[in-house]
Amino acid sequence: MHIVIMGCGRVGSALAQNLEEQGHTVAVIDQDPTAFRRLGSSFGGRRVTGVGFDQDTLREAGIEDAGAFAAVSSGDNSNIIAARVAREMFGIENVAARIYDPRRAEVYQRLGIPTVATVRWTADQMLRRLLPSGAEPLWRDPTGGVQLAEVHTSTAWVGHRISRLQDQTGVRVAFLTRLGEAVLPSSQTVLQEGDLVHVMMRTDEIDRVEAAFAKGPEEEGGH
Repeated sequence: MHIVIMGCGRVGSALAQNLEEQGHTVAVIDQDPTAFRRLGSSFGGRRVTGVGFDQDTLREAGIEDAGAFAAVSSGDNSNIIAARVAREMFGIENVAARIYDPRRAEVYQRLGIPTVATVRWTADQMLRRLLPSGAEPLWRDPTGGVQLAEVHTSTAWVGHRISRLQDQTGVRVAFLTRLGEAVLPSSQTVLQEGDLVHVMMRTDEIDRVEAAFAKGPEEEGGH
């Protein structure tokens, strides 16, 4: 997968190196060309000098071929603008923005942009939002047969009840993360834009479950 990152600070450079080590192609955008020194000489991805929400700059970084976009610059406004441009202008589904002001998180997540607040930053949190299968299990039973994991969910499920998601995928939704808060869903809970879905499932069914979540709901006969 090709991934575009805006911001080559401590977080952006670490994220770029991590993703490249996982075998992804990476392009990093920053207004300051000296920031790319953080990437080191071994980094093989693109270094693009420019503003991360400028469409021409994004095209130069390969946004049209990208599977994910991360906005991790030092400015909240720049990050959210860039994230919205990536999603709304270029159709990138896996988008995440880093924010410094947690009070803005609710506003951003209502726009459908998953956010990671600096105060609870980890590289794994950002990876889970960028890569459909980029996360380690959140919990696994001692036998290794059952695990709790966040599963990438297609936006095609937005507007559908959790009960339908469970019926069609055969898993139990343990909880949602919505607007930065954990939510215990009922059978009537409807999936909203920006929800992160955490499920309990058998470890040997991960591939099937991820495929079902990525595919979206199946048509119900005659409806």
